[in-house]
Amino acid sequence: MKFSERWLREWVDPAVDTDGLCDQLTGAGLEVDGVSPAHPGFEGVVVGQVLQSESHPAAEHLRVCTVDHGAGTVAVVCGAPNVRTGVKAPLARTGARLPGTAVARREIQGVVSDGMLCSAAELDLGDDGDGILELPDAFALGEELGRALGLADRCIELDLTPNRGDCLSLRGIAREVGVLNDTAVRAPECPAVAPTLDDVFPVEIDAGEGCPRYLSRVIRGVDVRRPTPVWLRERLRRSGLRSIDPVVDVTNYVLLELGQPMHAFDLDSLQNRVVVRWARPGESLEMLDGREVALEPDTLLITDDRGPVGMAGVMGGANSAVGPGTRNIFMECAYFAPDAIHGTARGYGLQTDASQRYERGVDPTLQEAAMERAIALLIEVAGGEAGPVVVTESRAHLPEGRTVRLRRRRLDLLVGEVVPDRDVDRIFERLEFAPRREDGEDGPEWRVTAPAHRFDIAIEEDLVEEVCRIYGYNRIGQDDPAAALPLRRIPRDVVPQSRLADALVAAGYREAITYSFVEPALVELLAPDAAPVRIANPMSVEQSVMRTSLLPGLLGALRTNLARQQNRVRLFELGQCFPEATGAAPEASMVLRVGGIACGPRYAESWATVAEGIDFHDVKGDVELLLDVGGLEYRIARSSDRALHPGQSAAVFLGDREAGRFGRLHPEVESVLDLELPVFAFEFDADALVARRAREHRPVPRFPRVRRDLAIVVDRAVSAGEVESAVRQVLGDILNTFTLFDVYQGKSIDSNEKSLGVGLTLQHPSRTLAEDDITRYVDMTLRRLKTDFGARLR
Repeated sequence: MKFSERWLREWVDPAVDTDGLCDQLTGAGLEVDGVSPAHPGFEGVVVGQVLQSESHPAAEHLRVCTVDHGAGTVAVVCGAPNVRTGVKAPLARTGARLPGTAVARREIQGVVSDGMLCSAAELDLGDDGDGILELPDAFALGEELGRALGLADRCIELDLTPNRGDCLSLRGIAREVGVLNDTAVRAPECPAVAPTLDDVFPVEIDAGEGCPRYLSRVIRGVDVRRPTPVWLRERLRRSGLRSIDPVVDVTNYVLLELGQPMHAFDLDSLQNRVVVRWARPGESLEMLDGREVALEPDTLLITDDRGPVGMAGVMGGANSAVGPGTRNIFMECAYFAPDAIHGTARGYGLQTDASQRYERGVDPTLQEAAMERAIALLIEVAGGEAGPVVVTESRAHLPEGRTVRLRRRRLDLLVGEVVPDRDVDRIFERLEFAPRREDGEDGPEWRVTAPAHRFDIAIEEDLVEEVCRIYGYNRIGQDDPAAALPLRRIPRDVVPQSRLADALVAAGYREAITYSFVEPALVELLAPDAAPVRIANPMSVEQSVMRTSLLPGLLGALRTNLARQQNRVRLFELGQCFPEATGAAPEASMVLRVGGIACGPRYAESWATVAEGIDFHDVKGDVELLLDVGGLEYRIARSSDRALHPGQSAAVFLGDREAGRFGRLHPEVESVLDLELPVFAFEFDADALVARRAREHRPVPRFPRVRRDLAIVVDRAVSAGEVESAVRQVLGDILNTFTLFDVYQGKSIDSNEKSLGVGLTLQHPSRTLAEDDITRYVDMTLRRLKTDFGARLR
């Protein structure tokens, strides 16, 4: 929420400076996110008036103007379409400085111009650059424009928590400042605008639970082409909104001032009646931003007899939008229930100022005052005549006042000290909480009825928070807790999960933290058989299911890095996944997984390294670092994962359980994701990797090791892992190390075969191995390999 400090002080003016005001707001839970000057930074710009406007002798589209600046006149060449005799506008004389430029005396097609008449865009006071900024007649000639516009002001921006929707308006902030300083708030009056027409437009509510109250009013004869007054444009600008047209500007102004969203429809585009109802199957709506959206059945709509004309509480439709030719307005001012709007805007990707307020809760008693305020401003700014206010309600669905109990004993317990009764009474009165003190079963207590604008007051702890906020957290003493701090028990059968991250960081990976919500299409691409948990109210279509794997998020991070010219990427993540949609709560099936992704050169660019790309064996080495964390025995086998390359992928087993997979992404997956470099990935069950193998202490071997190298020929389908497994079964503890040092396919080897060079390091625990022993072990190995795989010595 951004607002002008000067505007706020018209409502409430405490005896504190800007810094003190910001400290007060932050201390009360309304965090100040930033303070910026309202002045754009121009110098030497004054209020001028065009005394004479004549056609340029050499250019039809230009005018030669005589401009009075209070101390004389100057000649200015101007091409603005709205320049005319008598208009007052900003005059930047020779030597003035505008944002990003300086004004100099210039000759324009033979006529000397001693300055310029400025548009709002040239002064950085808005986006309108099509014409000069027209100033009120009341502005004095020659007055500095900054002084005339009150630009000696600051813009304060608040970062509000979701429970404080009541402070998404100047009215709400002024109310808080008044409470904090025990100062009266001077709210502007909203007198009723007497109708001068009898015109009404029928309204029906078919979804009372979503729209308990709907106010409407017909205004005829408005002139949308009139310029919005500069004072109103300035208040919008300092609040972060741009001027659109008088109708939209007025509704935005009331939104900022009172916190009540409103919407104006082109009355002539509506057919027969307005109906508030839920969407029906197959309906769609083109929004004001030009997007066509297919409507879900739980979407609350504003419709006429032809169909939807607006998404209630979010955005209007293009088919009923106010435009330059609009003359007659149907003004909407409604109370939409938060549950009816919550998630709708995010689900369609249409987050708006109106939806932000309706989701958090709008005061259900505010609509009458807001309607009168808006109509009065609209007639003042754009003219027109108004019909009577039509109130359509579903009273059974209007929120009722809620009474909450606060026990004295509970207040003292949570605060840690005694806040005097008179202070509690005064705080509640200043907050308009209507307190009633009485004796309860647990001693003294207050019965508090929260006002309609405080949706967040529901339980006893909410009242305790309000007391602390207004009383002042800095006034509450600090008591150090007295408690035992038992030492954390460290289990012996697992290693800390952080060791997994440490291993990958040591291997050159960087940790990524990605969303648990991912895109369904990406899940389908990587795991076609997965049944992910769907989000009931997703922030967007791209985040509508919960991840079954870490790879979708890591791939998104990879693509972001590649798009920013980072051609060597190593990322990992340690996080929860939600494998299946079983109908139970998602947390019931959470699985902690560790995954990584890598692509690009093997080494960072250096004169001392060769520019080679990463391959399967590099990632296998990184995976082995992970597997060594718990010291577990594992075996590597072929993988059937359809998302991985069939010839460059593997699965890792701990005993008979598959713990994870690694390898290169399937070329089709790389193609769909527009990945030009080979990408390698791995993912494992983190809990399985941190299980620690029971420690075994052995004496340092006293007897020497011996090594024998064998070159065996096997079928191409036989993996080195299968060979190693067979050898270990034969030799048992005698085999100290199995090493694959060569793989050969070529001359002298059949095309369906390959040669594996393996090194067997043998060691006996209690004696030196004789040559006969070594020969016997080698023969045993060859016989087993011949039996299992048809292997032969090369």
